[in-house]
Amino acid sequence: MTRLALLLALTLSVAGCGGPDAPPPPQAADPELLHGAVQRVTDVMTHDIFSPPQASRVYAYVSVAAYEALVPTRPEMASLAGQLRDFDAPPPPEGDVHGPTAAVWAALAVGEALTFSADEVAAYRDDAEAQLREAGLGRRLAARSQAYGESVAEHVLAWAAEDGYAQTRSGPAYTVTNEPGTWRPTPPAYMDAIEPNWGTLRPFVLDSAAQFKPPPPPPFSLAPGTAFRQQVDEVYAVTTEMTDEQRDIAAFWDCNPYVMHTRGHAMFATKKITPGGHWMGIAAIASRDAGDDVAGAAEAYARTALALADGFLSVWDEKYRSRLIRPETVINEHLDEDWVPLLQTPPFPEYSSGHSVISGAAAEALTALYGDEVSFVDTVEIPYGLPARPFASFRQAAEEAAISRLYGGIHYRMAADHGLEQGRGVGGLHVDRVETRAPAVARR
Repeated sequence: MTRLALLLALTLSVAGCGGPDAPPPPQAADPELLHGAVQRVTDVMTHDIFSPPQASRVYAYVSVAAYEALVPTRPEMASLAGQLRDFDAPPPPEGDVHGPTAAVWAALAVGEALTFSADEVAAYRDDAEAQLREAGLGRRLAARSQAYGESVAEHVLAWAAEDGYAQTRSGPAYTVTNEPGTWRPTPPAYMDAIEPNWGTLRPFVLDSAAQFKPPPPPPFSLAPGTAFRQQVDEVYAVTTEMTDEQRDIAAFWDCNPYVMHTRGHAMFATKKITPGGHWMGIAAIASRDAGDDVAGAAEAYARTALALADGFLSVWDEKYRSRLIRPETVINEHLDEDWVPLLQTPPFPEYSSGHSVISGAAAEALTALYGDEVSFVDTVEIPYGLPARPFASFRQAAEEAAISRLYGGIHYRMAADHGLEQGRGVGGLHVDRVETRAPAVARR
């Protein structure tokens, strides 16, 4: 019997929940099915090579659906209705529902609708249903809870359909020009620019994608001593005298789903988790370490995912405004034609650093939930062949994620520093504006 099934069985046996419509089990049920549902969505998006912005959008809607499906069963939870742009509360359930079941079904229904390998998400639903049945959840209660979760998912998907995503599929492509200092495709695949219209999507909490616009990069100039040339020289100097620790940091935070390899005339991709997926994994670690029940887990996912999604809107808005050239292009053309960055350069403009922005945003969201002195061991990258790394706080992890981009040779220091501040602004706004606890109810 699984851990979830064992815990539920112990509580449900007292309430006699094996019948067709037995009393609902305690709402503080084991949250592992929700953790598993979010992980399954991550696995599917990694397999399908979702872009980092696309993945952040999926996480946001999946997490909001799970959270809102719990709200009617948990009086301490404040609905996100009226707090997120254009979001109204889902219709209430008809009769009693088991909140954890409704949350998992809502998350899976949204994940299935927004990803490509929907059968993999559906397979997890079958596993979850079997575990709940084994634990003794009544058939009618289970069916009513699942139906409510799916109705919440429909409500969230209707809201998602109006966010402008469909319009970005046919929006204008990025035009490569000969203007000095502007982005051009990079080796080895020379892919087109990813998601040039992403900044036009509806924000979740931000007033606009440009609300936390960073300082503009300095004018492009390769004259010795100019501000831009100093940025280029630093990338070249740091990457030619790397320490083992710097290499480890760069590799740990790579999170590039577009890494391409060539073998003869063949080219293939290494599938990696996205930056947002990494931080959703950190949210899961923090929630488990804190001993959260399912409501706490749903809160952690929702707050983290929303901060990530608005972070991607913010940074993608800047990337296609400044359209800054990558270090690899400048160094190969003007300093060293044989130089190769430690990490493979991702296919979009340089400034500001996406990983820095979203890490700053997520760290603020998690710090507000769990505190600034919460240490944790980041095990998210173990399935991708990397060891665990310990951190003293979420903000320390965000700072390391930001500087990793310089060590990897794919960003200038200014993109990391300004990006981290940009993300902290986004995350801080979310902390100030979004309330997930009903008045006078503190978090655990």
